[in-house]
Amino acid sequence: MPDIPDDLRDDLIATASALADAARVETLRHFRSPDLLTDNKLSAGFDPVTEADRAAERAMRDVLARRRPEDAILGEEFAAKAGTSGLTWVLDPIDGTRAYLSGTPTWGVLIAVGDDSGPIYGIVDQPFIGERFAGGLGQAWSDGPRGRSDLRTRPARPLDQAVLFTTFPEVGTQEEGRAFAALSRKVKLTRYGIDCYAYALVAAGQVDLVVEAGLQAYDIQGPMAVIEAAGGIVTAWDGGPAHHGGRVLAAANAEIHAAAMAELAAAL
Repeated sequence: MPDIPDDLRDDLIATASALADAARVETLRHFRSPDLLTDNKLSAGFDPVTEADRAAERAMRDVLARRRPEDAILGEEFAAKAGTSGLTWVLDPIDGTRAYLSGTPTWGVLIAVGDDSGPIYGIVDQPFIGERFAGGLGQAWSDGPRGRSDLRTRPARPLDQAVLFTTFPEVGTQEEGRAFAALSRKVKLTRYGIDCYAYALVAAGQVDLVVEAGLQAYDIQGPMAVIEAAGGIVTAWDGGPAHHGGRVLAAANAEIHAAAMAELAAAL
């Protein structure tokens, strides 16, 4: 994307913050509520959506209608909206709805803005903890209970010293699961189940790798922008673009990215 004028840059950053603020209100309104209404998107299996998902996305779309009506919107819960500016907002109102339903504070609100080449700015927001991770357009920071600080990914280390995360032990297809298991055997520690918060921890310098499969654009664009702004790398398993989703490899640095990609390729 060409250089962003300062006034547009400032407006995009302010708009992203306004979106996250609006989603915080709606997600916290329903979190840990005994009366939370939940639907299942699948006829076989379980892919939950709650009234909080829909309310949070509606609130964000209302903000965009006021502030950036010329931009396109791609959200998880409602139909895509076309735009005329060349910019698209990619919204996941609750990434980790299963965690949300369980009352665990590892779900998050994901926001990105970018063009066809990928995100230029993103936010991962955890409303209950009060942590926000933001990156792109010259920024890489987190804000939370300990105040605001810069984000920086971990320096290079051998693969056998790495910390690896994924959301589900059964990663993607059987073939993808076997590839992940092969990589998992090479690292120091593998952990599961914290959804988008794992990507935030890559940006914060706590985790080396996140490997997942079967993602959508709204699952990865916000985290992708934050990690890349903090010095990390996010690609497909084969090194290609990841902003459309699919098989995603997020890494703290080029060295650990190359080592993980080699292990995945050898196992496929």
